[in-house]
Formats: sequence, C-alpha cells, structure tokens
Amino acid sequence: MRNPHNLRTVRRLIIFCAVICALVALPMLSRAQSATSVNIVNNSGRSVIHVYLSHVNADDWSGNQLGDATISPGQSFNLGNVACDAQQVKVIAEDQNGCFLSTVVNCGDNATWTITNDTAADCGG
Repeated sequence: MRNPHNLRTVRRLIIFCAVICALVALPMLSRAQSATSVNIVNNSGRSVIHVYLSHVNADDWSGNQLGDATISPGQSFNLGNVACDAQQVKVIAEDQNGCFLSTVVNCGDNATWTITNDTAADCGG
C-alpha cells in the first residue's frame, strides 16, 4: 500500500515545478510579442530601394519591407508593427547603388531613423 504522505509530497513538488516553469516562460512570451514602429526619413540624395530587418548580431535579414515602394530623397516611410523577439532590431536600407546603411532601434519604442548624405554606407569595398 502506498503512503498517502509521499503522494501528497510528490504532487506538491510537481505543482511547484509547473509554477516555476510558467513564471520563467512569462517574460519570454511577452518579449516575443513586442512590436515597434520605425519612421525612415530619407534626407539624402539617393533613393532607398529596399529595407530589411535583422537580429542585431546576425545576418538573418527579412524580406524587403518596402514591397514595391521606394523612399525617394525628401520622403519618409513608416514601418509599423515591426515584430521584435529581442530587445532591439537592426534596420537595413539599400540604396540605388547597392550600398547598405543600417541602424539599431529599441523594441517597444517608436523610432525615427533619418538617413543623410553623411550616413555611413557599406558599398562592399
């Protein structure tokens, strides 16, 4: 015959472990669902033809966020509801010459990124 005291102890231990797992997972779930918006202002002399998103320390770029649009000089484009699964997201712009510009924005904030002629660009050289 089983000891009822041992069964209660095992049940309490299982419930305790389930509660701890739920408390640990809760912050990860809320982070996975955070979103931000980024307003890209093009004050440069070049057109932005593609915009991508990536994790900050990785080259895992998303698809083109502009669709068929471009951001001409003097125009802006708002990326709304950018999903974030970390505290920051990298925004990468490609200009008409194939050069890449990037910035990092904090998730949960509404950010503005102003691209100028002085914004550092990676042209593969």
